[in-house]
Amino acid sequence: MTKIWHKAYDAGVPLEINPSEYSSINEMLEIGFKKFKSNPAFHNMGTTLSYEDIEIQSRKFASYLQNDLHLQKGDRVALMMPNILQYPIALFGVLRAGMIAVNVNPLYTPRELEHQLKDADVKAIVIFANSAHVLEKIVAHTPVKHIMVTQIGDMLKFPKNYIVNFVIKNVKKMVPPFNLPNMLDFKSCVQKGDADKYKKPNVKPEDIAFLQYTGGTTGVAKGAILTHKNIVSNMLQARAWIKDFITDGKEIIITPLPLYHIFSLTANCFIFNSVGALNVLITNPRDIPGFVKELSKWKFTAFTGVNTLFNGLLNNEEFRKLDFSSLRLTLGGGMAVQKAVADRWKQVTGQPLIEAYGLTETSPAACINPMTLKEYNGFIGVPIPSTEVEIKDDNGNTVPLGEIGEIAIRGPQVMMGYYNRPDETAKVMTVDGFFKTGDLGFMTEQGFIKIVDRKKDMILVSGFNVYPNELEDVIAQNPKVLECAAIGIPDEKSGEVVKIFVVKKDESLTQDELMKYCRENLTSYKIPKSIEFRKELPKSNVGKILRKDLRAEVLSQTKS
Repeated sequence: MTKIWHKAYDAGVPLEINPSEYSSINEMLEIGFKKFKSNPAFHNMGTTLSYEDIEIQSRKFASYLQNDLHLQKGDRVALMMPNILQYPIALFGVLRAGMIAVNVNPLYTPRELEHQLKDADVKAIVIFANSAHVLEKIVAHTPVKHIMVTQIGDMLKFPKNYIVNFVIKNVKKMVPPFNLPNMLDFKSCVQKGDADKYKKPNVKPEDIAFLQYTGGTTGVAKGAILTHKNIVSNMLQARAWIKDFITDGKEIIITPLPLYHIFSLTANCFIFNSVGALNVLITNPRDIPGFVKELSKWKFTAFTGVNTLFNGLLNNEEFRKLDFSSLRLTLGGGMAVQKAVADRWKQVTGQPLIEAYGLTETSPAACINPMTLKEYNGFIGVPIPSTEVEIKDDNGNTVPLGEIGEIAIRGPQVMMGYYNRPDETAKVMTVDGFFKTGDLGFMTEQGFIKIVDRKKDMILVSGFNVYPNELEDVIAQNPKVLECAAIGIPDEKSGEVVKIFVVKKDESLTQDELMKYCRENLTSYKIPKSIEFRKELPKSNVGKILRKDLRAEVLSQTKS
């Protein structure tokens, strides 16, 4: 049997955590508010809010939800905004009111937004003005009764708040006109909230904290039910892993990934909040020059991101000139970290890019590489404390070490199931509590796990398994390649063949040159049948390259 528990690779890393250390996220937050009262908590666009500021404003908002909107414990409140100061105030207010947070991607289309608001039975929403026109189109078909709108600059200091809002709306024209019934101003709601009337709810570990929706890569988006215990457990697990590399009240973490995404939510917001860190919120990380300019202002100690973001930064000349002397921790997740990117990150910053692995359904962390790792190793790490990982075949049997199968996870961070979808839950949860991830991988004798690919992304060429991650990792090491994606396309002769989409770093790169490179570095059946150059590749809200969109595009062209 190859059930492997994480081994203490780093001195002092416990085998298990105590999920009952905090009764809820709320207790964890309140302890932090008191302990780090005067410390800076969140910074955005020149304005910093302390832990005391966040405590007061989130308590007032919680009171407003309870006493002015008359929402009840367990009601769902949607949050639809990028990384701005309003987000932590709204999030902590919702949780402290005993309600359930439903994070929503502000880039959603009307169809996607309507589905999520209806599916989660959302009663109220906090939405930033840039997305309000989308809500206007579908709100009548949803259960939403209360709409609170905020502009990006609302929480900034005077006069910057007025300047930012004016420029965003009138100069950059980023706020399409909208007309929403009985809409409220979020900032006014917070101000009206009576902190003295706030009623602290009795929140239990098994109470739901989030309905956190998956990206819908396998169809319609599903709401993972994450309890207070799930999030607290994952926070404790990851914090135990990195504890020797952080100091309470001294950390500055850069937060470019949106806090509404599970990776940033748990890693940056909750873990680093619990140790009194300052979160520097990056509202638009796709503006690389603006992002780098903000980075130049900070002696940042920690950084989280995805492979495409790290790659984008490394290709910016000004980023490479920054002072990285305070940086001690860089975590990459959300998608596979490529060797070419990890090697360059170490070369430029002097620090390794530590790969971690998790999913929405696991709150998210399940595996992390040892923090003592000096170089990229190609693995997603080992199971974190109190986490079991097994590699299973299609019949649910554990496969021998070194053999490829589906990665399955069991631990206190694993979701209760999908909201109102018992059929979908049954597909991924085993009777003994393992969550089947849909990722294919294998485990070494030391407990290290390597992902070979998503089960549904695997390409079958003449009976041979071809894994896009491997192809992309090899091709990304070509110095003339910026980004790439591999998919399988139908072929009469071999069932499927490989097609590669490439964004050039060097315009001199040709198809013949890249094909020659592939022949030199890949086995014959893995060599792409065709290469297509693109100016950009489709990406998710956190920068994950969407192979499914490329596949759908190719299939639609084939049919037509």
